[in-house]
Amino acid sequence: MYMRVRTANLKRRSTLPLPPGPRGLPIIGNLLDMPTHYQWKTFARWSEEYGDLISVKVLGQTYILLNSLEHVIELFERRGAIYSDRPTLTVCGEIAGWGRTTIMSHYDDRLRNLRRLFTPLFGTRKNVEQFVPVLEEQSHRFLLRLKNNPDDLEAQVRKSAGALILAISHGYCIREENDHLITISRRANDDFAALTVPGAFAADFLPILKHVPAWFPGAGWKRFAQNAHRNVDAMHDAPHKFVKQQMAAGTATPSFASLHLSDCLTPDEEALVKDAAGSIYGAGSDTTVSAICSFFLAMTCYPEIQRKAQLEIDTVIGTDSLPNYSDRERLPYVNALLLEVVRWNPVVPLGGYRCLTQNDVYGGYAFPKGAYIIPNVWKYLHDPEAYTDPFQFNPGRFLPSGDKKPEKDPRTMAFGFGRRACPGMKFADASIFMTIARSLAAFEISKKVENGQVLQPAQEYTSGIVSHPKLFPLSVKPRSAKMEALINTVHSDQP
Repeated sequence: MYMRVRTANLKRRSTLPLPPGPRGLPIIGNLLDMPTHYQWKTFARWSEEYGDLISVKVLGQTYILLNSLEHVIELFERRGAIYSDRPTLTVCGEIAGWGRTTIMSHYDDRLRNLRRLFTPLFGTRKNVEQFVPVLEEQSHRFLLRLKNNPDDLEAQVRKSAGALILAISHGYCIREENDHLITISRRANDDFAALTVPGAFAADFLPILKHVPAWFPGAGWKRFAQNAHRNVDAMHDAPHKFVKQQMAAGTATPSFASLHLSDCLTPDEEALVKDAAGSIYGAGSDTTVSAICSFFLAMTCYPEIQRKAQLEIDTVIGTDSLPNYSDRERLPYVNALLLEVVRWNPVVPLGGYRCLTQNDVYGGYAFPKGAYIIPNVWKYLHDPEAYTDPFQFNPGRFLPSGDKKPEKDPRTMAFGFGRRACPGMKFADASIFMTIARSLAAFEISKKVENGQVLQPAQEYTSGIVSHPKLFPLSVKPRSAKMEALINTVHSDQP
């Protein structure tokens, strides 16, 4: 009976088509159709012609695009056992070494063990509350950095995000100038952005090319990937070495790494802790940077929304203190603003590719084993059926008004789905809230005026897996002399 059913299913799959999509060419398939910039917008446009399930082939590799949230819920959550793997990206994952991180790891026992390590610290909102003192301290220090360097927003956001993550992951306090761990993280994340540009490396489509020697003419990509591997190793090894030295000296600050390293571990278990802590440090800082820079871009472009949020803070908190995490429930408009930042330009617009681990049938179509499954998160968050005027920046959409219910919380999509959802989402959410709320309380954010001309931000974003606002002009000034003095009170005994 089993063989009869299995044979029938195999026969059914062999007669079912792939989802529709643009017609490809012999051998190369849809290679020339695949966009290299703003892929999420092209995939969204394709859905107008081909529907919400689309397939393309590139050099024999099948890609299935999910342009509807209902497909993601069914496949990534209800069928998560076979839709939770990652593709093997030859250059990024293998040659450059990013396969050891949680973001790129295959769905196997090692990944499950990695994610299990996060639960005691990041699993619930209650767990995250243990980090509130660090969140408040680091967000205050961010205000001071930005006040002193208002023309260097991205660098100050990146430094502060890295400082927070390193304090949590490894108990490390950064130097204000030229900190070597911040530099290592920046190099690794810059590499990752370049390594994950779609279509950037022929070896991702033709894995045999990984055997090309690095000295071979035209193999500059191989040398770049090998150098990136050294940067990934440094991103894991350097902070791990710091923690072990501090623990040996009895001076370690409590952290994710020290918590787990305090147990008697085998070498394999210690390597797992190192990779888990390195993943927090590597991936966590970069995604937070994007969200916070998006907030500043939005406030530069929409001053009326900034004023409304500041009025709420001034009314609830006052003008002579900064919001604390405990004030969050009393600041509904600021919370709504955070949600709109998350929705407006999602940090990971294509949500992280999945790889199907066995043949499947869905919606009357055959999904072959090994297909890359791409969720178009950007499209879900700009769906006019879910969000009124989706291209308008409007925090009010998340607040109840008369008979109108709040629109769908974008965090359920922006932080991933099912078994690959971001394990640090609650911590990231708390971190972004603290930065947004305190920046609104402390600063007047506006368009920059240069030589009498108002400089208009372009509202442009990069096209990597993690999408960042491109550099934009803005003005950041303390809202008052009293607020400037408050910013300056950040504890001088903290490095």
